[in-house]
Amino acid sequence: MNLVAEHALIAGKLEQRVCVEYSDGLITDITINSTLATTVNGTLIPGFVDIHCHGGGGHYFSAKHPEEISTAIKTHRAHGTTSMLASLVSEPIEALMAQIKALQPFIKQGAVKGIHLEGPYLSHTHCGAHDPAFFRIPTVAELSELIAVSNNTIRMVTIAPEIEGAIAVIEYLVKQKVTVALGHTGANASIAQEAINAGAKIVTHFNNGMPKLDTGDNINSLSLSDSSVALELILDGIHVNTTDLQRITSTAPRRIIAITDAMSAAGGRDGDYTIGKLDVQVLNGIARLKSKDSLAGSTLTMDRAFLSLLNNFKFSIADASYSASTLPAQRIGLSDVGSIEIGKRADFVELTSQGSIRLV
Repeated sequence: MNLVAEHALIAGKLEQRVCVEYSDGLITDITINSTLATTVNGTLIPGFVDIHCHGGGGHYFSAKHPEEISTAIKTHRAHGTTSMLASLVSEPIEALMAQIKALQPFIKQGAVKGIHLEGPYLSHTHCGAHDPAFFRIPTVAELSELIAVSNNTIRMVTIAPEIEGAIAVIEYLVKQKVTVALGHTGANASIAQEAINAGAKIVTHFNNGMPKLDTGDNINSLSLSDSSVALELILDGIHVNTTDLQRITSTAPRRIIAITDAMSAAGGRDGDYTIGKLDVQVLNGIARLKSKDSLAGSTLTMDRAFLSLLNNFKFSIADASYSASTLPAQRIGLSDVGSIEIGKRADFVELTSQGSIRLV
């Protein structure tokens, strides 16, 4: 089968009149300046890769019923996310193990590319929408057991580097080819640098769940200036104000990873929800804990995040796609998605001439 697009982003470069041939879900050939009839009038770009997403359509990836997990996946797929990690919040270890097991069929099907543990190895000083009652000291033995239960499908773990045992666990996870992200942390620059030296390579939702910009010698200032670290950003205009976003995107344009950090209300309505065991109210699309008014994830979808980079921060199509597809895929070790190239998966979305996103 083939698609012929007026424009397509091929290996990070915009090309004209592109014919992409594919078979069994994989790209088999690409022709530039094709003479075949156009089937895609807009610009063909890689499907979005969301490495930090908790749910959508009214449900979480931690749900007990497969139908609920399927609804969350379908909700984000309808907005252009063709690859995602299922993010799990801090819970008792036994509950996390059950959730990990429940996700295995979806990972085998390819509907989810793996699991992201956002906790329970976080700091009490920056707990955000996590219940600190479930926070734990990380150990190699416990992480080894979780990885075994997951059949090696845990692809990313968020950890606060200043807590006891964190650096040794980071070194272990890196050896197991698990991506380490630093987050929900009050670490100073020295400890953050030690974690980066140990192999951490992402900061979870940068400027959230951590000290803010210009608040001292801390993980924020270090990671903004360290060219080896990628920075997740929630581009909903709520989690990080526009002035700070302008500064971050201009300082580190090729280190931005667009994420949703979506809670269950993404793609749904305002109302009462939960995250873990905590009550959440969503009003005007903004999710906050009822107990302390803290932000509780977002209702963002990846099409909105991509278009924000394009329209609000004047990223080129190539740079916006790099942040929404290529870089996140690279950082979690997904070699078959994130760009349109021969041998990779035929996962596409169309940027229409009207400036919207359509799943192809």
